Amino acid sequence: MALGTGSSKRRLGEEHSSLHGQVINELRQAILSGRLKPGERLVEERLADELGVSRNPVREAIRALASEGLIEVAARRGASVAVMSEQEARETIEVRALLEGQNARLAARRHDQRIIHRIQAVLDKGTAAVAAGHFDQLFELNQQFHSELAAAGQNRVLGELLQRLRDRTAMLFAPTDPARQSRSWNEHAAILRAIIEGDERSAASLAAEHVMRAGMDFLIGLDAIGELPAVPRTASGEQNAASRMLKTADED
Repeated sequence: MALGTGSSKRRLGEEHSSLHGQVINELRQAILSGRLKPGERLVEERLADELGVSRNPVREAIRALASEGLIEVAARRGASVAVMSEQEARETIEVRALLEGQNARLAARRHDQRIIHRIQAVLDKGTAAVAAGHFDQLFELNQQFHSELAAAGQNRVLGELLQRLRDRTAMLFAPTDPARQSRSWNEHAAILRAIIEGDERSAASLAAEHVMRAGMDFLIGLDAIGELPAVPRTASGEQNAASRMLKTADED
C-alpha cells in the first residue's frame, strides 16, 4: 500500500495546515477512497515513512480516526482499517438514508440559488467524467456533490451528522462498473431537479432511495462473492423501506 499518488515520497508538514491535521486527512482519504482496505493493518513505522513524518503524528491520527469509527484498535493486533458487519452496514445505511432525505427536503425548502449553482457545477463534472470513462475522478466528485448538498440544507447539526455517516459509508459506496456509475449520477441529477423545483417530498424520497439503492448494491455484491450471509430483501424492498421511513415526516 502506498499513500502517495506521485512517484516521489510525500513529505507532510510543508503546507500551512497543522502536521497533525494533514496526517489525519491523508489517512482518512486513504481509507475512504479504498487505498487502505477494510481489515488492513496499519503499521505506524511504515505509515510514518511513507508520509515522511515521525511516528507521533501517525499515532495521534490513528487515535482520532478510531474515535470516528474508521479504524479499529485491538490489544494484540494493533490498529487496522475498520470492517463493517452486515448488520452494522444495514443500520448505518438506513440512518444515512433517513438523514439524507431530510437534508434534501430542507435544501428544496431553502432553495439557495448560490449553492444550487455549485451543486450543478459538480453534477456537470461528474456526468462528464462518467461519459468519458474517467472513473478515477468520481470518488472526489461524489464527495463534493454530497458536501454541497449538505450545505444546501443549511442545518449545521444535520450537516455534521451526515459528514460522519458519509465517512463511515464511503467505502461502501464506491462502484467501479460504468452502469452503476451512470445510474448514480442520474440519481444525483434527479435529486437536484427536485430541489430546483422546490419539491420537498420528491427531493427527500429520491435522496433516501439513492442511499438505500447504493447500499444494497454493496451488500448484494458481497453476498455474491460469499463474504456475507444471504441478503433477504431486494433493492426495491429497500427503496420501499426508505419511503416508509420518510412517510412520517411527510405527514407532519
